[in-house]
Amino acid sequence: MTHKTPPNLTVVPDATALAQAAAKRLLARFAEPRERFAVALTGGSSPEGLYRLLATDPYRSQIPWGRVHWFWGDDRFVLQHDPRSNAGAARRLFLDRVPVLAANLHPIPTDAPNEDEAARRYEAELRAFYGADRLDPARPLFDVVLMGVGNDGHTASLFPGKPQVDETKHWVVGVPQAGMEPFVPRVSLTFPALASTRDMLFLVTGRGKRDILSRILAGADLPAARAHSDGDLVWLVDRDAAPERRDVA
Repeated sequence: MTHKTPPNLTVVPDATALAQAAAKRLLARFAEPRERFAVALTGGSSPEGLYRLLATDPYRSQIPWGRVHWFWGDDRFVLQHDPRSNAGAARRLFLDRVPVLAANLHPIPTDAPNEDEAARRYEAELRAFYGADRLDPARPLFDVVLMGVGNDGHTASLFPGKPQVDETKHWVVGVPQAGMEPFVPRVSLTFPALASTRDMLFLVTGRGKRDILSRILAGADLPAARAHSDGDLVWLVDRDAAPERRDVA
């Protein structure tokens, strides 16, 4: 796989500022004159502030709910009412609190018989939404892809040393063994599908992420370092997570 240039960091004072910066970026995309938009949501703790913010004014009143479709970059293979579900968390914090259309919600079908079948179904749904079987860099699948990074350097559900990291043919893969807790199977978009976006935003908060972010910036071959975007790639990082001697925006 081609090695990408190091990520461009935007360091903000705290998690509140990070949520505001991410929301501003989303709203800028939604202000563009297009018939529909697609966003890939992420799990974990880092996007929680953003999700809560988007459910409140003035943000929620600036989102064209009828034209925005919401997808997920990955999820745990559990039902949505399970507290480990990324889709369930996004609904509780955000999507159940706003006038989103049910037809515009595209969760990973974790009610499938197994994670591989869920991946197959979700890939078919993404291809139907996109209207083609091959991704064209000039016509991204998503407008915004939200990403996080784990303490082991994984992103989405693409874990270090696992074969899914190197998958380039499929858009979605089943992940039978997670690399860290919770140890349940996962379903994840692959790097080519995640890269098909106008904006890729990594959201990284907390002092616990400082060590792994330092390793990524130093060039360690970790999944999060392999993530790339056909459009802009921005790492939004709060001061606690930022390596030393980083200027704050």
